[in-house]
Amino acid sequence: MLDHVLIVHAVKDYAAWKKVFDEAAPIRKAAGERSYIVLRDAADANRVVHFSQWTSVADARAFFESPRLVEIRRLAGVEAPEFNYLQKLEEGQL
Repeated sequence: MLDHVLIVHAVKDYAAWKKVFDEAAPIRKAAGERSYIVLRDAADANRVVHFSQWTSVADARAFFESPRLVEIRRLAGVEAPEFNYLQKLEEGQL
């Protein structure tokens, strides 16, 4: 079963952030990210949510807390990221 990461953060410029995010896809995949959804706050275009599935919480933590990612976030204009490492309890459709 895959684990999840929910990241909420402000960005200085969404287009600039998205370019860096897309360029980082190969390293995210190599680190253990298996899928993602990017959401934007309806009231604030520069508040972004990145929800992703990972091979494990440990893999996600190692990736997101690495010095390399700190620099990538700086280059992408990320401000005050909030990381939530999550394990699935239940899933359903209504």
